[in-house]
Amino acid sequence: MWLLGPAVLLATGMVPTLWLPISSIFLGSNIASLLSLIGLDCIFNIGATLFLLMADSCSRPKHPTQDCKSKAPFSYQFWNIVATFTGFIVPLSMMFGSQKGFLQPQLPSISFAVLLGPYLLLLSVQILTELLTWHWQSPVWLVTPIIYESYRVLQLMRGLKLGVELSAPEWMMHTIRGLVCWWVLILGLQLMRVAWYAGLTARARKDQSSSSDTSAANGISTN
Repeated sequence: MWLLGPAVLLATGMVPTLWLPISSIFLGSNIASLLSLIGLDCIFNIGATLFLLMADSCSRPKHPTQDCKSKAPFSYQFWNIVATFTGFIVPLSMMFGSQKGFLQPQLPSISFAVLLGPYLLLLSVQILTELLTWHWQSPVWLVTPIIYESYRVLQLMRGLKLGVELSAPEWMMHTIRGLVCWWVLILGLQLMRVAWYAGLTARARKDQSSSSDTSAANGISTN
């Protein structure tokens, strides 16, 4: 599974996005293009789900009697929710401003859906997936956002290309660029958390080993 999981993720996420010609999935500002883009992201989500299931299986102990629950810290959950809802609120606020005439020129709803509809949909899927990993206390809670956020950067870069094709207004292009920067920042923070968690786990194991050695030494001296 160590090779199969990443291979599935690569085949369903990176290969279609990087090698599939944009002309084959983008037919203009219409429902067909929207459904094609959503279908492409659904393929990635299937691969991401399979990868997480394999990663969860690999992280479980071989002996069923051993407990392998891993609870995400509350602060981690809180800031993840804040980051995710920020990614929701910003584009929706810009679209609301466009519909009310605060931003000119206005962007048609179908064009907005083509540019950011798949992004918002996959963001919703990520929220649901993270909530499930937290509820089940699965060890994969730490890598789940990294998988989705890495793909999200590619998703938004694709949105920039589509924005050029649709002649999207400048405020929309700046919004997408801002979202790219936001998620790159969040992805960097997630990677820092992985490093922090690895160090924390290493220290905990060292302390546990030291305690075991001390207890064993005390037992020998008592005897």
